[in-house]
Amino acid sequence: MIPYGRQDIIQDDIDTVIETLQSDFITQGPQVALFEKKIAEYCQAKYAIACNSATSALHLACLALGITEGDQVWTSPITFVATANAVKMCGAQVDFVDIDPETSNLSVSVLKSRLSQAEKQNALPKAIIVVHMAGLSCDMAEISSLTQKYDIKIIEDAAHAIGGSYQDAKIGACQYSDITVFSFHPVKIITTAEGGLATTNNPVLAATMEQLRSHGVTRDEEKLQNTADGPWYYEQHFLGFNYRITDIQAALGISQLKRLDDYVKARNALAKRYNDALSVLPVRLPEIYKDRLSAFHLYIIKLNTPDRSEHLRLFKALRKEGIGVNLHYIPVYRQPFYQEQGFKRDDFPNSEAYYQSAITLPLFPTMTFEEQDKVIETLVNLLK
Repeated sequence: MIPYGRQDIIQDDIDTVIETLQSDFITQGPQVALFEKKIAEYCQAKYAIACNSATSALHLACLALGITEGDQVWTSPITFVATANAVKMCGAQVDFVDIDPETSNLSVSVLKSRLSQAEKQNALPKAIIVVHMAGLSCDMAEISSLTQKYDIKIIEDAAHAIGGSYQDAKIGACQYSDITVFSFHPVKIITTAEGGLATTNNPVLAATMEQLRSHGVTRDEEKLQNTADGPWYYEQHFLGFNYRITDIQAALGISQLKRLDDYVKARNALAKRYNDALSVLPVRLPEIYKDRLSAFHLYIIKLNTPDRSEHLRLFKALRKEGIGVNLHYIPVYRQPFYQEQGFKRDDFPNSEAYYQSAITLPLFPTMTFEEQDKVIETLVNLLK
């Protein structure tokens, strides 16, 4: 079976992890700080806070922005449930903004209409979490211009997108957002086995997330509220979490980071090869945009036919032929947990059309042309 995604672990990664295992620190140590420093430098951001998952980082981002019970946060329905769950974990309410049918990202035109309506109803969101679907940045300049006058905070869910760029700036630079969150799950662009990270240019947000990820505890003498009893002293200032990443994971991430640009280059080359070969088929292919570089975490095609039975037939046939296709994602509002909030599918026609037609084809940086040709030939034969 050719999987839709696959990690690439080389001997340098293994050696780096072994070296860390043989050091004095395997949980919290110098590798975590170094990993954060290198990611911040790569993304051209001032601060980076590593966590044990992207879900944890999203949760911390929401908490740091003061999202709490009574607040509302908007996001895209075409994302993994973790994006919305992070909001619910803060006690806030989630609503969804339909996607752009071309990019599969949050629609700027729908957002503009929704904001205008919400302003009249005095029901504006406190924050918006934009999702860079498949590694392609949302139109952040336009989204920022729409939200600035309302003082709405912006979180970039860039779980798919490290290594990508927007308007010549790396995703994660936070030029149009408060916080950006990355994932380092094995099928993502680079991996720490499990892990996530938030970048920001705001020192208060960075300090808050850093303290929240470690039980709300600090040893910083300048932050202590009481006189220290001795050099062992620490204080817990609020209820935090154990969201820390380990030195072992950070060491793997540092090693992987050296190949990040090569991975993104390989993914884009494979995506172009798909585009060239599949352009004759009755499917919509990912667009290539001049103002942004996609990290191409996923390569998603959309069938032109709205026939769900044809969609299912093709999906099953590809799996039967050893092509590990997938579907990213089931719209979040379709999940039983979110259905209880009363969402109506008719309110999200673009997301519904996406769900009826999208198929994720295999794409990973070590994919061979032979493997890709098998995918292409199988798809061509099945769609003839």
